[in-house]
Amino acid sequence: MSGLLTINGLIESSIRRHGHRPALGMAFAKPLTYAALGEAIASLSAALAAKGVRRGDTVAILAENSANWGVAFLAVTGIGSIAVPILPDFTEADVRHILRDASVRWVFTSKRQIEKVLDCAGLQAVIAIDDSELTNLGPAETFSALVAQGSRLPRSGLDSLAPMPGDTAAIIYTSGTSGHSKGVMLSHANICANVHSAQEIIAILPGASFLSILPLSHAYEFTLGFVLPLAHGCRVVYSDKAPTPAVLEAVCRAERPEVICAVPMVMEKTYKKRVLPMISGKAWLRLLARFPWTRAMVMRKIGARLLDFFGGNLKVMAIGGAALNIETETFLRQARFPYMVGYGMTETSPLLAAGPLADPSVAIGSVGPPVSGVELRIANPDPGTGVGQIMARGPNVMQGYYQNPGLTAETIDADGWLATGDLGLFDALGNLHIKGRSKCVIVLAHGENIYPEAVEEKINACPQVAESLVVERNSRLEALVYLDYDLVDGAVGGQDAQRQAIGRLLAEIKEVVNSQLPPYSRLHRVKERTEPFIKTPTHKIKRCLYQL
Repeated sequence: MSGLLTINGLIESSIRRHGHRPALGMAFAKPLTYAALGEAIASLSAALAAKGVRRGDTVAILAENSANWGVAFLAVTGIGSIAVPILPDFTEADVRHILRDASVRWVFTSKRQIEKVLDCAGLQAVIAIDDSELTNLGPAETFSALVAQGSRLPRSGLDSLAPMPGDTAAIIYTSGTSGHSKGVMLSHANICANVHSAQEIIAILPGASFLSILPLSHAYEFTLGFVLPLAHGCRVVYSDKAPTPAVLEAVCRAERPEVICAVPMVMEKTYKKRVLPMISGKAWLRLLARFPWTRAMVMRKIGARLLDFFGGNLKVMAIGGAALNIETETFLRQARFPYMVGYGMTETSPLLAAGPLADPSVAIGSVGPPVSGVELRIANPDPGTGVGQIMARGPNVMQGYYQNPGLTAETIDADGWLATGDLGLFDALGNLHIKGRSKCVIVLAHGENIYPEAVEEKINACPQVAESLVVERNSRLEALVYLDYDLVDGAVGGQDAQRQAIGRLLAEIKEVVNSQLPPYSRLHRVKERTEPFIKTPTHKIKRCLYQL
């Protein structure tokens, strides 16, 4: 029974029950079956063990999503070793720090990422996960060659190397908005507990297709878009291109996914670039959308078109990793689009609150109630607003920060409560509402707490705004705005005309947003930013880089 409390145990059970079903593969290509997946994992585990990888050793995976990524992870953990998934967006300096900090001697990487690990001290082997030729760059071999070697080795001793539930499965280095990267140790039991919580809010049947568009090295995609579907005999499809609306439409048309884990940016871009033009481009739709009794019909019609855009077979779009704009969520609810908003963090494997799907008691703007097995409470709530720090406890809470017991003790108290660093409150129906990060709260001279995320949400609702950041400048609020230049360029011609138009647009944004805000949180200035903000893998802006 303990095997089912490990990641490998869950997936080995699926391999036995669903051997003929497709498991992992790229879009538009033939996938690995569960039987082939099991054989590849066993062969690679044997090869790694023969090369001297031992229980408790750390093995890094620095590569883009693929079936080989999944095989590599499961082969590493299958012999009791610890996987160190590294986000492909990390800089060379970040990667080198992680490899040193986690004492990594073996690394799976790709042609796109290889330069980040060149000449790293202490590396014993570099494995080309995409089978690219890396032989001129040091001690390297291809993934396929290693699997082939392992296929000829005996398997008799592998069972004795299998992990236990309390073993560390992964050390995931975060890339948060604060800019401080920490190694989060997650055990097999942590991740399996979260999988069991998730399966109670997402009905999954064997054979269902998941489309994976977020990095597997992020806890959100790993747990909900990899372990969860594989534990249920589903197929996971990967794309080798960024999930732009055009790419998504083509992949979804071919693969017809039933489940997609997405960040809000995906839906917000789709809403702004596909839904709003659909309404504004047709006078009769604009007219019908003005009246409550006909707006519902219009929204449902557009919702059906949106389902077609995602392949026509979508059962649930799981949205997490950042806050979803309320205007976009309101449309999704009115359109009866099958979405669900969730909340979590790497330190909790990651899911804390979500759904359930289509439950009318889940309020728009909330992340739903705590998931099964997780306790949430609000610490030191403000007497007037009820807002306080969100605390979490459950079997999904991390083992701690790698080689940092001091920070671990600051984050998890003696009773097992983890301080999330997020601020929120519960409504009367038990839904959790996130108000922002405790470190981001702005307090001006009047003493009121200002949550910049709430102001940014109103700014981002403006169609021409791609993203924004609210900061304090000389005791006043200033908004830095990066515009959607496709929309701006389409509306005006010539640089002079464009500059004037942008000036008018910024003034209009300020007026519209301030009309929705109380006097103490109104913007003093709205300033154009001409480049996108630097963001985390889940597309949250790294605030620490822009706060003076």
